[in-house]
Amino acid sequence: MLNGKKVAVIMGSDSDFPVVSAAVKRLKALEIPCEVHVMSAHRTPDAAADFSKHAKENGFGVIIAAAGKAAHLGGVLAAHTTLPVIGIPVKSSTLDGLDALLATVQMPSGIPVATVAIDGADNAAILAAQMLALSDEALANKLADLKRQMEEGVAKKDQAIQDAVKAL
Repeated sequence: MLNGKKVAVIMGSDSDFPVVSAAVKRLKALEIPCEVHVMSAHRTPDAAADFSKHAKENGFGVIIAAAGKAAHLGGVLAAHTTLPVIGIPVKSSTLDGLDALLATVQMPSGIPVATVAIDGADNAAILAAQMLALSDEALANKLADLKRQMEEGVAKKDQAIQDAVKAL
């Protein structure tokens, strides 16, 4: 454990796990401990509120909330904590995730939910890591390495395109 803080990854339904798994993989790759739970803003509102109320004292530093359709989970969790909450709107079959995006991003004043792209679990994990890295130099260095790796990957792709253009 780098800084002693965990990330909670809460999904509204187990059907969200294929999306959420990208966040869990990224957190594990960054050596950030996480707990993953299913809680519903509508079906288990008391459990969600209780989890959020006690998240800080239970060692969490950030909460990631993934939900589709009405997607009120992030807001419910954010209403009961001062920890940062990151919402992942999950694509559903009805409105391609637009409903979840709007429900997640349109929070009332005083109840912020940082929101990533529809199905943007990897970015949610990276954003959570960046938040934790504000007080964890080792994690900040891991994130800097990740940025360098992305830069090197783009440079390799550019070189491959340059080589392909020359070959035309």
